Formats: sequence, C-alpha cells, structure tokens
Amino acid sequence: EFMIQGGDPTGTGSGGPGYKFNNEISDSLKHDKVGTLSMANSGPNTNGSQFFITEKATPFLDGSYNVFGYLVKGEDVLHKIAGVKTTKPGDKPEVPVIMNEVNIIRKGAEAKAFDAPMVFKNHFAEAEKAEKEKQAKLAEENRIKEEKSKAAAADMKPALETYEGKAKTLASGLKVYNITKGTGAKPKQGDNVKVWYEGYYTDGKLFDSNVSTVEEKYGMLNEMKLQRQMYDAMPTPIKADAQMIQGFKEAVKSLKVGEKAFFYIPSHLAYGERGRGMIEPNTDLTFIIERVEKSE
Repeated sequence: EFMIQGGDPTGTGSGGPGYKFNNEISDSLKHDKVGTLSMANSGPNTNGSQFFITEKATPFLDGSYNVFGYLVKGEDVLHKIAGVKTTKPGDKPEVPVIMNEVNIIRKGAEAKAFDAPMVFKNHFAEAEKAEKEKQAKLAEENRIKEEKSKAAAADMKPALETYEGKAKTLASGLKVYNITKGTGAKPKQGDNVKVWYEGYYTDGKLFDSNVSTVEEKYGMLNEMKLQRQMYDAMPTPIKADAQMIQGFKEAVKSLKVGEKAFFYIPSHLAYGERGRGMIEPNTDLTFIIERVEKSE
C-alpha cells in the first residue's frame, strides 16, 4: 500500500501539461490519512498535472508535495484501482484505468469564490517577474564580482612580475623567490605539512586560494568553503603520488617552517597540454605558498 498516481496526458509517467508551478506547502495540510490528494513532482517547484492519492498516511511526504484535497467518498474505488494488475518494471496498470469524471467540492465562501484561471494566470506573471528580478540581481552581483576581480588582478600583477624577475630557475623549470625566510629543515619524503596558498594566473587573476581574505578581495569568497571550514591551512603530504600538480609538490617540498615563497610553475609542471576545468591547456601558473606547520 502506498498510492495511485495519474494526471499524465501522455500516459507514460513522465509527461505534463507544458508548464510548471511552484510548491505551495501549508503546515495545516498533511499526508496524514487515506485518500490524501497531492501534486506529484520531480523536485521543488516542478508541479504540473500529475497527482497522487494515498492509500494510507504517508507523513514522510509532508513538506515536499502540495496537498490540495482529500477523498470524501469512494475509498473502495481507490483500493480497487490500487489492486489492479500492473506491469513490472514501471508499475503501470496492464489495462489502463481511465478517469471519466471528477467532482470538486468547495467548502466555504472563500473556496467558492476562488477564481482558479485568474489565480493561475497571476501566478505565472508573478513567477516570470520574480525570475527576471532574480536574473537581474545575479547579473549585478556578477558584474560587481568581475570588477573586484579585475581591480585586484591589476593590483597583484606588478607584484607577481617583480617576484618572477627576482626568482631563481631550478633544473625542473620551476622558478622560486623567497618572500619570507623560514627556520629548520625542509620536509622529508613521507612527512605531512600544512600550507597557505594563493594560486594566480600570470595576469594577476586569482583562480584558487585557502586564504579567505584573498578570495574576498577578488569577489570569490565561497559560502560552501566557509561552511566546510576550507579556509584553513591545507594538510599536504610529501610523497610522490600525492594528488597535486608536480610543480606544487616540488614547491611545498622546498619550504621550511614559516617560509613564504613565490613560485612560477610552467605548464609542463602544472596541467600541461590537457588543462583542467577553467585552466586552459598550456597555461603557466603562479603560486604564493607559506608553510605554517612542522612535519608530523
């Protein structure tokens, strides 16, 4: 026992009327009895024409589906429909069950005065207006972020160029310039260290960092990273198979505790000819990395 479902004009279980409307959840309307009528959907705000009628109380559906009525007569018919032979898989009746007539009983003056076509028309007009406002707000937010990013990149580029000009080129092609000296020994193979990092393109544009103030400056502060506490010194294993680009592994391995350095990583030590995500193929990268923890 669970429910019977209908309202699909195509009879396939995946059709609809050609429009979708929002969830309208009310705490006073629950799936708490046999014969609860509720809108079927494929996720929030995807209601169309499909609906279901429960065969029993299904409280786990509360809050996700629009309850719009209750069966007051014909419970025997409900159970009879639910008991027909169905196909497997799909759970569709072997012989189609056709709904020939629907009687809607309106209780109270407010229900009787309800103008469904007008309400529906206004709903879509309001939804369209809200979507336009949402897109306009998003566009403005993106514009502000882009301006912050451009300004920050223009400010950072000269510093990166200065560091590169002073950098020493290692045999691998990695360029290194020490900004702040550290103490103690460099990490050994198998050690674990923690680092702060800032990853830039050569034009000064930031692509990633675990320093919140840096990402905020570029308009890139990430709410998910905040929630997951990812703005923190990154644990970094010193081993050959660590899941990092070769240039980053070589850079971290060169740092003493408290040392902060600039690294110019040529593309063959980064993501090479294939690139990755937003990083285009054959892209040189720059990093500022600071080691803050002793090896464990």
